[in-house]
Amino acid sequence: MKTARLFGTAALGLALTAGAAAAQTLVYCSEASPEGFDPALYTSGTTFDASSHTVYNQLVEFETGTTNVVPGLAESWESNEDGTSYTFTLRPGVTFHSNDQFEPTRELNADDVIHTFERQDVEGWTGEYFNAMGMGDLIESIEKVDDMTVRFNLTRAEAPFVANLAMDFASIVSKEYYDAMEEAGTPEMVNQQPIGTGPFEFVDYQTDAVIRYEANEDYWVEGVPRVDNLVFAITPDASVRYQRLQAGECHVMPYPAPADVEAMQENPDINVLEQEGLNVGYLAYNTQMEPFDNPEVRRALNMAIDKEAIIDVVFQGSGQVAKNPIPPTMWSYNEAVEDDPYDPEAARQMLADAGVEDLSMRIWAMPVQRPYNPNARRMAELIQEDFSEIGVDVEIVSYEWGEYLDRSSALDRDGAVLLGWTGDNGDPDNFLAVLLGCDGVENSNRAQWCYQPFEDLIQEAKTGTQEERTPLYEEAQVIFKEQAPWATIAHSVVFMPVRPEVDGYVVHPLGGHIFDNVGIDE
Repeated sequence: MKTARLFGTAALGLALTAGAAAAQTLVYCSEASPEGFDPALYTSGTTFDASSHTVYNQLVEFETGTTNVVPGLAESWESNEDGTSYTFTLRPGVTFHSNDQFEPTRELNADDVIHTFERQDVEGWTGEYFNAMGMGDLIESIEKVDDMTVRFNLTRAEAPFVANLAMDFASIVSKEYYDAMEEAGTPEMVNQQPIGTGPFEFVDYQTDAVIRYEANEDYWVEGVPRVDNLVFAITPDASVRYQRLQAGECHVMPYPAPADVEAMQENPDINVLEQEGLNVGYLAYNTQMEPFDNPEVRRALNMAIDKEAIIDVVFQGSGQVAKNPIPPTMWSYNEAVEDDPYDPEAARQMLADAGVEDLSMRIWAMPVQRPYNPNARRMAELIQEDFSEIGVDVEIVSYEWGEYLDRSSALDRDGAVLLGWTGDNGDPDNFLAVLLGCDGVENSNRAQWCYQPFEDLIQEAKTGTQEERTPLYEEAQVIFKEQAPWATIAHSVVFMPVRPEVDGYVVHPLGGHIFDNVGIDE
């Protein structure tokens, strides 16, 4: 049974210190509001931070700070000889959370695992990841061997399959809770008041203001979590997040403004953690709409973008120009690919040769900060100026983050959208297939690009050893560059400012903000 919680937004600063001997509260100044709390429905890191990284677990998980796959809700697993069947042995004694509407009557078992995936493999399912990764075609069946053993039978071998199960969309949900909410006529509660097995239990959410969690006292990892309460103080403005960090109103803040990083590094009351990001920022054209259906037009526009100026102005030393759709720290990165030259005159001539005159278009600017794009509005303004030099008129538009993600996935979306990606499993498939494959059209593939020569390569590359897969991904990057569904803009360093009393926070290469093993030193 949950106890009373007395954390108001005005009292967050006090919550950091007052009564610390009795209970510790960790406050995270989140950059945006989550779209919901069912991670299977979304692809946004903001939503994953608030749901899968706090409330849920997966069968297997990524060791925080690495891309190593370790046991999660499954103690162990094994595959058959040809990699088309995986059997997972579940961890005994794992309990689900409870809330005012639901009290579990049993521990985690195979029924929950099967329900987690079967609910995503139905007509009309709106979860982007399951669809974008072609999981419905890959999973032939899920078999309940016994209450604590589950077998996935696949239609083909898939090299990243186990790593994929460590991703956020694969968070294990309670079948009991789902059935109870269906019976009550309130299935939406699964997405509004989440029930999981994770280190923190969801308490409440004040829209666009604050999310509260409390420690799961029955968590299956001994000694975790290390704080009694976790608060997400939603603070969209990077400068305000910095002020709150300095004032002691939060312990951790993501996505600092690049202009503030040097001052943060010199501040003895702030520790700035940093790591090379497994990310890419890009401008995705809608390749199904004229004139962006012509690769020559897309390449011309790419040649008009002064990416070095963007790195200087927007990233201020924390980024590097991107030429490929995967980061240079990832295996199979094709160093031999040549980037589009910055050549406005040639770009203008290419548009004329393509019969494009008086082009007007929209550029969509993200409303949130990310390491791969710390200031999308400014980036859009710089591209607007570049495109004006070749006679292209640009209108900049933006929307609230959830609406931005929803609208930008539409097949008839106009213009080009600024977005980016931080890898979710350390595999090139997570970039090339999810963001650019045919399964992702109308979902995670914001370019709406389905090009069969590229698709054949990335599908073939799903099987085999890393040595066998690498040349296929290298060739796919060549085709990507020739067809230019995106303008690749930047890869960046990730900076994470934390207060000095924070102990155990680790910058995660997959971009998540994870607090289960974070403590506060008094």
